[in-house]
Amino acid sequence: MTASVLTHRVEQCTVITLSDPGSRNALSPALYAALVEALDTAADDAEVRSVVITGASGHFCAGGHLQRLDRARHGSREQQAQAIDALHGLIDTLRALPKPVIAAVEGAAAGAGLSLALACDLLVVSRDARLVLSYGRVGLTPDGGATWLLSRSVPAQLVREWVWLAQPIPAQSMHQLGLVNRLCEPGEAIREATALAAQLAGMAPNAVAAAKALLGSAGDRPLRAQMDAERESFLDQLFHDNAGEGIAAFLQRRPPAFR
Repeated sequence: MTASVLTHRVEQCTVITLSDPGSRNALSPALYAALVEALDTAADDAEVRSVVITGASGHFCAGGHLQRLDRARHGSREQQAQAIDALHGLIDTLRALPKPVIAAVEGAAAGAGLSLALACDLLVVSRDARLVLSYGRVGLTPDGGATWLLSRSVPAQLVREWVWLAQPIPAQSMHQLGLVNRLCEPGEAIREATALAAQLAGMAPNAVAAAKALLGSAGDRPLRAQMDAERESFLDQLFHDNAGEGIAAFLQRRPPAFR
């Protein structure tokens, strides 16, 4: 079966499915480009409030395609650098998307597949999912931002162990560390993720986007600079119509109808 990216709508959520069951949805430059296109389309659609990324046939993503990487070893370093840059462009697009992105993880999330999941804003993970930074098993090091993402939220000793030994990380452990938002029973990740998306659809989209931007910059700014950014963001939202609706709804004790 040819690798592809499938999309469908669940109410105000775009669900993006990696589909290459024969390789457990392994990644490739073609899939990076297709994912970026799907994310850009969701970003431009005013009716879409959030995105869920998942995988077909019981697996999220097995990471890089080892047969392709084996061929790449016999090509040029520059060609493989371009392929990695394409992956990193995908991560940049995902992180900059002004809408929440939820990973719905079943089965394998390995190597760059785990990097992709970690780059999402929220993670819903099946209790029996196989989460592993598998690079070390084949003599490689992580890409897709995994070292940056993990080093900002997990003790260094754990990150070293996960990277060096390349052993599966229990979903329960990642949940306890705060890396996973929701644990679910096997087969329930997409249902849980779309339920979370439905909750997000009830929030003011401008405020959600602004909060995502603030949180994304918080680790790179001094406190004073971050508070200045918070002031400007607060004022932008205060003078948006949705704040008027939200305040009025609260005072009138009714649900808000944000646009």
